[in-house]
Amino acid sequence: MDLPRIFTIRESSHRIHNPITAEKLATVGRALRLRPGARVLDLASGSGEMLCTWARDLGITGTGVDISTVFTARAHSRAVELGVTDRVDFVHDDAAGYVADEPVDVAACLGATWIGGGVPGTVDLLGRSLRPGGLLLIGHPHWRREPPDRATVEACHATDPSDYLPLAGLIEQFGQLGHDVVEMVLADQDSWDRYRAAQWFNLRRWLDENPDDAMAPQVRHALRTAPASYVQHEREYLGWGVFALMAR
Repeated sequence: MDLPRIFTIRESSHRIHNPITAEKLATVGRALRLRPGARVLDLASGSGEMLCTWARDLGITGTGVDISTVFTARAHSRAVELGVTDRVDFVHDDAAGYVADEPVDVAACLGATWIGGGVPGTVDLLGRSLRPGGLLLIGHPHWRREPPDRATVEACHATDPSDYLPLAGLIEQFGQLGHDVVEMVLADQDSWDRYRAAQWFNLRRWLDENPDDAMAPQVRHALRTAPASYVQHEREYLGWGVFALMAR
């Protein structure tokens, strides 16, 4: 049970595995008005940056769950680095279907709604761990502009234009699922640039250090094609945001 190796190669230097900067992630934490000691569950927690920095800066406690052994190990290391091992813990497990032992104040899934089979299933899954009156936190893509062709759809990691909604449609979907949107922080093109461009540097460094690895041709292809595809398609058409929800 692990992520495919290409993911950990591509994001080997990333602390945040989504198109959101450290500054915006801190903005999300402050916007939620969390009290010290608030309990947070982060499903698909990656390298643990959200929980570790919020524990340091806001005094929250939390548990992160991620399928990647590499990222989970980094999360443990980050907790040690920031001196928050007494406040946060990280579990190597499949986040799909994971429910906290006790209700939490915030249940989050940033950028991995496939764990619930999409937005509706992820809202339902997170809600099983949430105390009454708590907050759901979902990070998810949306169309900035209508994709003009199949090439753009596929470059944005979708199989059909209906896989994502425009921002207004996504907000409406949350309402149809019985939730009020109470906060949001959106990625911008600079956020996307920092996320994607750092991946290209990681790929190149890995190739230089591992030219004879069996994965080298796959990594070389990714590096050769990713920058042009990104600036032609994803940068212009795909948005991403973090949305805080409360059940009605």
